[in-house]
Formats: sequence, C-alpha cells, structure tokens
Amino acid sequence: MAEWAAAADSVHRVLLASPRSFCAGVERAIEVVEQALRRHGPPVYVRKQIVHNTQVVADLRARGAVFVDELDEVPDGAVTVFSAHGVSPAVRRAAADRRLPVIDATCPLVTKVHAEARRFAGRGDTVLLIGHAGHEETEGTLGEARERIRLVPDPATAETVQVDDPSRVSYLVQTTLAVDEAAGILDALRRRFPALAGPGSDDICYATTNRQRAVTAVAARADVVLVVGSANSSNSLRLVEVAERAGARAHLVDNVGCVDLRWLAGATTVGVTAGASAPPALVDEVVAALTALGAREVSEHVAAVEDVSFTLPKEARQP
Repeated sequence: MAEWAAAADSVHRVLLASPRSFCAGVERAIEVVEQALRRHGPPVYVRKQIVHNTQVVADLRARGAVFVDELDEVPDGAVTVFSAHGVSPAVRRAAADRRLPVIDATCPLVTKVHAEARRFAGRGDTVLLIGHAGHEETEGTLGEARERIRLVPDPATAETVQVDDPSRVSYLVQTTLAVDEAAGILDALRRRFPALAGPGSDDICYATTNRQRAVTAVAARADVVLVVGSANSSNSLRLVEVAERAGARAHLVDNVGCVDLRWLAGATTVGVTAGASAPPALVDEVVAALTALGAREVSEHVAAVEDVSFTLPKEARQP
C-alpha cells in the first residue's frame, strides 16, 4: 500500500513516444503466420520466434503455431515459416533438401542486408558486420559468407579486428542496433580502414531509428521511461539504453504486470514507448494503469509519421 500511495502521489503526466510498437516488418511477419494458419490449418511450424515478443508468440501458439529452434523438429511435409530475423543459406538448403513447404517472413530490410553481404563478399571484400553475437539476424547474415564476414560487436573489437586486405573492406550493420552505438563502432573502423565501403543506404531500419529518436526526446522530459518489450528484443533493449543515455531512468517491461511501483515514486512525468515487436495493446494497458494511479495528463511526442508497408510473400497472399 505504501508503494501504491507513493506512486499515486507522484505521477502527474504520461508522455508517449511516437512512433512506438509494431513496425511494418513485424506486422508482415505476424500476418504471414496468421494467413498460413487460415489457409493450411494448424499446426504451422515457425523456426525460432516469429518476432521477439512473448505476447505475440503466446497468442500465435494458442492458435496453432508451433515454434521450434531447428528444422529437424519439423515433421516431414509440414508448413514451415522462417522468422522475421532471417536465416542463413544453410537453413534454406536444409529446408529444400527436405522439400518442406516454406513461407519466408524475413523482414525485407533484413533481406537487403543479406543481399549486401553476398555482393560485398562476392567481390572479394572482408565484410565487417556490426552487430550482437548470437542474435538471430546476425547469425543469418554471417551464414551468407562465413569465410569473408567478421562480426564486430563493440568498439574494442573494432580496434583489433583483422582483415585480409585493408584496401578491400566493407561494413554492414544489424538492423536493430542503437544508432549512436553503431556510429561509435563505425568511427573506429573508418579510422583503421580508410578504404572502408558501406551500403548505399543505412542498414539500421527506419523503425529502429524513429523509435530511438522519439524516446530520446521523451526521456529528456521524463523522470522515468517504461519501455514495453521482451527481454530478447534487441530493438527494445536499445530503447532502454538510449533513454538512459538521454538522462532518464528506464526500465524494460514485458507487460503492465512487470511495472514495479517503486520505480514511479517521485516520478512526476513517466515516458512510455514500446519496441517494434511489442503489440500496441500492451502500451494501452500501461497507460491505463498510470492513469488509474492518478496521471491527469497523457500527451504524445511525435518524432516521425510512418507509412511504410510491405507486401506478403506470394505463399501467404489470399488466393
């Protein structure tokens, strides 16, 4: 009761970051699974989590999606969906060898990075991939040319990574990195390799960039920021880090039940955002709870207006 009273006495304003929640790639990936379930009926097998959000995965699982770590868990002939994060050519070959009916839900912006990896490696470059070790997206990209691609997860690695020929070196970036994090690593690489080439357009996706810009502005005006997203969501974790660097206390919450009232004590203004894989309804629940605590004002900071949409793969389109 004391924690409730302290929070209720404190919170006066809620400041929403916009854009927030689902991006076009996530919406597309979820719709791929939904269409597969409608057209083929359950079960539909999904390699890895379709997107990194526990609520989305639980909802789809309840409707008949079966999430597996590897293809050897998929029965022969079963409809199989590749997640939004992409897969390596080896995974594609394994599915083809088994003649699995595959629907590819890879985000088109991740597909772009894969194409760049093949192009750079194919012309003889050492490719420096700025990204996080073990993330499904980086694993898929590395698989395009493991003998030519080096993972660079941090500035320290940027200072020590070795290349075959400093005159033939290029870089790529995981799409969900923090913009300032990637920039720091890239600065170090450019200093070491003056001939470093890069993609024609940024690899960090528009949704990641927009959400980070929005939360930066919100964090500058808030005492604490709540980021709705799951712990394995790279872009959600980056939003927490960006908010902290902007001067606010920030916490990642999977849903409203994860909010610790002690975080809100003394917080007059609470910022709220959500990672690109978090459903909007989860944000609504957090805002409703803050209003119930006594917040009298809910406003929105709009950093960008998104109108991006991606077409579904042909296997998932309505006949």
